[in-house]
Amino acid sequence: MSETPSANEALCLRALQESDRDRYLASLLMPADRRAAIVALYAYNAELARVRDLVREPLPGEVRLQYWRDLLEGSAHGETAANPVAAELLRAVQTWRLPVAPLVAMADARIFDLYDDPMETTAMFEGYAGETAAALIQLSSLVLDAEAAEAVSEIAGHAGVALAVAGAILLMPIHRARGQVYLPTQILASVGLDRDAFLARGNDERVTAAIQAFAGFGLDHLRKARAAGAIPKSLLAAFLPATLAEPVLKRAMKIGRASLSTDIRPPQWRRQMAMMRLLLTGRL
Repeated sequence: MSETPSANEALCLRALQESDRDRYLASLLMPADRRAAIVALYAYNAELARVRDLVREPLPGEVRLQYWRDLLEGSAHGETAANPVAAELLRAVQTWRLPVAPLVAMADARIFDLYDDPMETTAMFEGYAGETAAALIQLSSLVLDAEAAEAVSEIAGHAGVALAVAGAILLMPIHRARGQVYLPTQILASVGLDRDAFLARGNDERVTAAIQAFAGFGLDHLRKARAAGAIPKSLLAAFLPATLAEPVLKRAMKIGRASLSTDIRPPQWRRQMAMMRLLLTGRL
């Protein structure tokens, strides 16, 4: 592709800029000839992630997710070209021969977002993260260098969990306001809380302990990602969003329950510097 984005790619970039600024920033650092496909993957992820915000009841949300399943499985209704994200996603799948199954699984995983069911165990959270954040890293790796991508599956898995934990912590005020809890019940029980107590007791020291344990769980996966080996230079760009996990997790460890009322993201310039550092040093 040329340096100038197509009309659909530009629309996807604009949507990302509004809904997922960190992945938008990462998109700008992608190799120009691979950028359109990765932007499409990121935009698809953003569309799935915002379904809960667009509906009042779960059923309409499931209908929206079903649209993406039908699209990917070849049974979509309506004009695909009218939806720039759909058009770019199909183009990416065809151009780079991306597997459809993990993209469908990504939509299926988001059914959890539509309900207020508990995240029972850390293994359940790892599964959710594996089908969302980790899958996105792995699919981006396939676009960047399909031959090398298989070698980073373990790194992508652990990095995806760390990134998903950081994301859940950042969204915790919104989740709590609508009665959702992404902290595994297993972690809550370890500090003497259950789901209802966590939602109700914002000033309880046990809330701090639960958030710190959750952040520690994310940091442990980040350590495992680093221990799993070096990331090939050709795939470093796929891991750019994961650079944003560590500062969020460390900040949550430090301030605990204050994470519920404080924006703990580093300023944008620091987030951009972290991405550049990965590209320059190769260290996650």
